[in-house]
Amino acid sequence: MADTVLYDLTEGLATITLNRPDAMNALDHETKEALRDALRTAADAADVRAVLLTANGRAFCVGQDLKEHIGALRERGGNALTTVHDHYNPITLAIAGMAKPVVAAVNGVAAGAGAGFALAADYRLMADTAAFNTSFAGVALTADSGMSWTLPRLVGTARATELLLFPRNVKAPEALELGLTNQVVAADELAAEAEAVARRLASGPTVAYAALKESLAYGASHSLAETLEKEAALQVLAGGSADHGLAVRAFVDKEQPRYTGR
Repeated sequence: MADTVLYDLTEGLATITLNRPDAMNALDHETKEALRDALRTAADAADVRAVLLTANGRAFCVGQDLKEHIGALRERGGNALTTVHDHYNPITLAIAGMAKPVVAAVNGVAAGAGAGFALAADYRLMADTAAFNTSFAGVALTADSGMSWTLPRLVGTARATELLLFPRNVKAPEALELGLTNQVVAADELAAEAEAVARRLASGPTVAYAALKESLAYGASHSLAETLEKEAALQVLAGGSADHGLAVRAFVDKEQPRYTGR
């Protein structure tokens, strides 16, 4: 794993930390490759039950490293944007599609693809000093990292269009009001609170969480009748899990279940 992305696995929680603080965690080639690979590792590992995506420094991630990008444009022109296919798409799909919950701790500005990755997470916490910025139109680009899919589902089509056409910093209070984040906490409390949320999910019914993610994604683009059938199939899967049996027995015995993730 590159030094620009740190990976730690402790008690079922994989913490993936962007670690280019001097560059505000801008996404150069090395960082994009490392982040993609770290997420894939977490998604495939049976002993990972939740993921916490966070960052070191004063920014969460300002998106593409434009200093590196200038050189790529000179050499390759529009082909420099194949990074969207090679990096941003698999990163976004890994976050949104892995069969375990992903928590994003937004410690500072999250712009462009950095915002896109945070919005792809299942749960977001945001420091009271942080902000989101779509940023794409500001450098004459269109949306990527899934933002044309995630953003309107969070804030509605009209507001998403506005935020994409007129990029600006959406500070924490407004982000909470719009639904871009689930929680706003004091900056010095973000790390501890985000870890607590992620660890709660890491100790939960992993099979059920995976089914919930799949059901929500399916329902976003299918009819009610189709979604009902999907729910029925996923409920059979969840109902056959060891954790469901544990939960039912614990309920009857008036105890707290200790989930195994199976």
